[in-house]
Amino acid sequence: MSDRLINELSHELLHFFNGLSSWESSVVRNSDLSVSEAHALEVLGQFGRMNMKSMAQKLGVTTGTTTVTVDRLEKKDYARRESIREDRRVNLISLTEKGCRAFDEHNKFHLTLTEQMISALSEEESNRLLTILKKINSEIF
Repeated sequence: MSDRLINELSHELLHFFNGLSSWESSVVRNSDLSVSEAHALEVLGQFGRMNMKSMAQKLGVTTGTTTVTVDRLEKKDYARRESIREDRRVNLISLTEKGCRAFDEHNKFHLTLTEQMISALSEEESNRLLTILKKINSEIF
């Protein structure tokens, strides 16, 4: 692959990432959540109840970072921890009713943004983009 292509792709990916980050910050700014708390809500809303280790893996952060985020979500009544009977050291994190409502609202913003993005593409291009993103996500992340 040529240096020119790599540089151009890098520029476009950075431009896309900065736009997405800016959009997400503006959505989160209108709530009492931080971006990391919103990401944790997304994971819990999408995958359901899970332990700290699984949540940390899905977020791509350490369990220590996840613990701090879950502590804040608990204080704000978005999430709760439940210990399991078989091993009280293991906590399962789940969304509260308030957390479910926040997830639903945040998810609607994501779906709207996705619809806006793919409106610039044909259905064939959208399908190709999906295939490419899945490949990158499975091989890199």
